[in-house]
Parts: sequence; C-alpha cells; structure tokens
Amino acid sequence: MDALTELRDWLSGRGLEVVLIILGSVLLARFVSWAGDRVTTRIDARATGGDALVRSEAAKHRHSLTQVLTWAAVVLIYSIAVFFVLERLGVPVTGLVAPATVLGVGLGFGAQRIVGDVLAGFFIITERQYGFGDVVAINVVGAPDAANGTVEDVTLRVTRMRSPNGEVVTIPNGQIVKVVNLSRDWARAVVDVPVPTSVDVNRVNEILREVGREAFRDPALRPLLLDPPSLMGVESLDLEQVNVRMVARTLPGKQFDVGRDLRARVVQAFRHQGMSVAAATTAALSVDGNAPGGER
Repeated sequence: MDALTELRDWLSGRGLEVVLIILGSVLLARFVSWAGDRVTTRIDARATGGDALVRSEAAKHRHSLTQVLTWAAVVLIYSIAVFFVLERLGVPVTGLVAPATVLGVGLGFGAQRIVGDVLAGFFIITERQYGFGDVVAINVVGAPDAANGTVEDVTLRVTRMRSPNGEVVTIPNGQIVKVVNLSRDWARAVVDVPVPTSVDVNRVNEILREVGREAFRDPALRPLLLDPPSLMGVESLDLEQVNVRMVARTLPGKQFDVGRDLRARVVQAFRHQGMSVAAATTAALSVDGNAPGGER
C-alpha cells in the first residue's frame, strides 16, 4: 500500500509535470513547424510569377532560412524538454557534466563528418549559393557524375533535390565540392545549329536572326525572354559541317523551355527555306548572371 501511495503521489506531482512537459514540448514543436510552413507558403505565394522555378533570389534565401530556423527551433525545444524531464525524474543533471564532457569528446572525433556537413550548410545558406527552387548541378566527393535537379530542401546538414526523372537525391553538405547554379539571377539558352559546309553561312545567319526576332515578338515566348535572342556566329567547324550558335537570356529555370522552342523554330525555318541541318540540332545550356552561379 505504501508503494501504491508513493506512486500515486509521484504521478500526481512530478509524474504529472513530466507528462505536461512532454506534451507541451510536442505541441510547441508542432506549432513552430506549422508556423514555419505558413511562412514558407506565403513566401512561395509572393514569389515572382508564382512558379517554383522562377522566384527572386531574396525569396529563395528567405525560404531556405525559414526552414533552417524552424529545424533549429524544434531541436532546441526538445533539448530543453529533455533537460527538464531529467530534472523532474531526479536525475542529477550537474553530475552528468563530466561524463557528458567525455562523451562529447568521443562524439566529436566520431562525428567530424556531421560537423563538416553542418558548417558547410551554414555557409551555403549565409552565402546564398543556392536555395529552394534553384536548378543546380552538384559535384560530390567520389561521384563520377554531377547530380542534377531542382532543390527542394536545404538544411544545415543535407541538401535534397529532385532529379528530372522524379528521383529524390539527398546529398550531405560536407561532401559537396562544386555547385553550378543554373537559375541564379538569369539563365542562358544556347542552341548550336549544325549545317553542311556547302551551305552559305551568311544565309544561315539571316535565317537565325529572323528566327530570333520572331521569337521575341511571340506573345507566348516574350515573357520568358529578357532580350532578343542574339547570333554568335560560327562556333566550330570541321570538314563536313559548321556549328552556328544562337543564345538567348531567359528567366531563371526557363532556359529549357526557350531552348526547345528555338530549336523547333529553327527546324521549321530551315524547312521553309528548303534547307536542312547536318545533324540533329543540339542545345548546350549555360548560366551567367550579375553574380557568379554559386560555384564553391
């Protein structure tokens, strides 16, 4: 009976406090997560054009920063809750300082990679190398090819991106050696048109200039272009063909759509003139802007 009485007294006293602390921390963490989701939703709604790929750099940075602050707040809430629960359970917290120090040193040696990931994530976010909605190509240590896709989440430890095939790729920030941001400030669609050496290059240049003017006048394509597509001239040549290059500055993330449209227009213009390209038209994509594209 004495044991039952003590258990009942403990449950009505410290036990109830422990339950309230756990319940309060869970509710507070969920509220912080809900508030963070509301903030990111409002940021996305106010983004330029309402497109996940076409948003201002400030909006991308605010979105990533909100996600990181939400994650840090949730971790802090649960850490404080654990401290108070241990105190209510009668565990001498001050007596855990020495063992915790030894454990911390051991974890420090074993968690060097995690610390490196967190530090790298901190600089990625503060330097605005890339953010939510950016189209990037990331080179990782030990990987032969770069990972390409759209960034969906950036935390202090990892970067999550979705590939063009719909696959979710998770990359530890500390393993990133190079980032090519394909949607920083503005993008560039580059279309290389291979034509036989027997064709008059001046005539090809006139056709491509007219294609660029018509594309810039098209109401459907005009909002995606920052200026009329320009002709760079002969980019390379060999014994059988020459490559004539056309470039166009576009909104971030829209270089793919513009490149496809320009290639289709080039094919139609050549057919209308009774000409044909020497091989399948290819397009190379590159990005330039007022600032470097996030290479690190």
